[in-house]
Amino acid sequence: MKPRFDILIALQQCAPIHSTDRFIVAISGGVDSVVLATLCKEASLHIELAHCNFQLRGAESDRDEALVSALAANWKVPLHVNKVDLAALATAQKSSIQETARAYRYQWFDQLASRAAGESSFESAGSNSPTWILTAHHADDNAETVAMHFFRGTGLAGLTGIPPRQGKILRPLLSLWRKDILQWGAERQVRFAEDSSNASEKYTRNYFRHSILPAVEKVFPSVKENLVASIERFTDIESLYRLGVDRLRKSLLVKKGKEFKIAVRALQPYQGRALFFELFSPYGFSVGQLTEIQKLLQAGSGAQLVAASGTYRLIRDRNSLLLGPIKATASGVHTIETSPSNISFCRGRLAFTNFLYQEQKIPTANTVAWLDAKQIGFPMLLRPWRAGDYFYPLGMRKKKKLSRFFIDEKRSLSEKENVWVLESKGKVVWVIGMRIDDRFKISPKTRKVLSIQFTAVD
Repeated sequence: MKPRFDILIALQQCAPIHSTDRFIVAISGGVDSVVLATLCKEASLHIELAHCNFQLRGAESDRDEALVSALAANWKVPLHVNKVDLAALATAQKSSIQETARAYRYQWFDQLASRAAGESSFESAGSNSPTWILTAHHADDNAETVAMHFFRGTGLAGLTGIPPRQGKILRPLLSLWRKDILQWGAERQVRFAEDSSNASEKYTRNYFRHSILPAVEKVFPSVKENLVASIERFTDIESLYRLGVDRLRKSLLVKKGKEFKIAVRALQPYQGRALFFELFSPYGFSVGQLTEIQKLLQAGSGAQLVAASGTYRLIRDRNSLLLGPIKATASGVHTIETSPSNISFCRGRLAFTNFLYQEQKIPTANTVAWLDAKQIGFPMLLRPWRAGDYFYPLGMRKKKKLSRFFIDEKRSLSEKENVWVLESKGKVVWVIGMRIDDRFKISPKTRKVLSIQFTAVD
């Protein structure tokens, strides 16, 4: 290892650390993680060791655990060991060994860090000091990662490699090559365990490490150095790209209640897939759906596309696309036998009151309906609106279909889906939250008022 390497400086380049901070070192027993732990110990950092025994290599896995345990005992630092049958777990989750191991490991590390933040197991550390997780990823890992992402197919972010910091996770060895780590370990006679599975090319990373990159090096000897150098360039480019995307997102996605309204005309100049992916992937739309999103720009009103995640959808509504969450629709009908105090349903709550009319000022809010109680017959029905429904909008003498009324009111398709009505004697009394029927309005002859207050729920 280069003599000038300083673990404290390397950590400071990842995050603003302090002498009282706590560090959980992820240690497998291999040379990289043992060297990292040794550097931290020699720098007098407040450390604990965390080791996962996935029981994939039988006696060899137990050997690794024993080595790490001996190291922790010799240093007199706390040790956390998590022993799990990873093969069985991967089978149950229908995931690969590598993916399962990575997810399990980081979840456990995060739990340790959260627990340590609330405890005083680091005797010399301040009780309110941050707790960091350290991993031993190095420059070779970074080069391999970028190469794998490129061949697998990735966006710009995938070419920025392994980040030095991800939340609580810090990777202070990313500037070092493995040969430097091996050299330092040999000079200091660091004891470590060799993982026999590292030689197996059945794992993607090992295949790139032992076959792909060495083959490319025969033509481009500096391929790994070039890949790592490109990471910095791609990171800068990605930052500029992100700024542009954020500005476009703010200008194109217009918030309207719980939905976003996107003018089709504004999207026309951006027929490339990149912007569509950036706009819609955060809402669960997959890469495979980008072509379908483009087709919506040419579709008629009512066409829609549900996100692969099933949580959002895009609807073509006249000259716009509406992006909104999918809610469970309720088709039930509530029967109101007599005038109650309140009724709750999926859209909110209706509060009923009766009082004598003495020419009070009639509320104009759409969420309040004052009705002539004499004209109301029970039982009433509270239900979603249906095709064919009509009423006499307040102030009009002619009936109008609700479907036409919604168009006149410029209601979007998703807004229409959430409309409920109150019905009495087969007549729509109130399109809830919008308009009452003129036949049930307060008049000079009204003696008693049925007041209904609508409170919507999120």
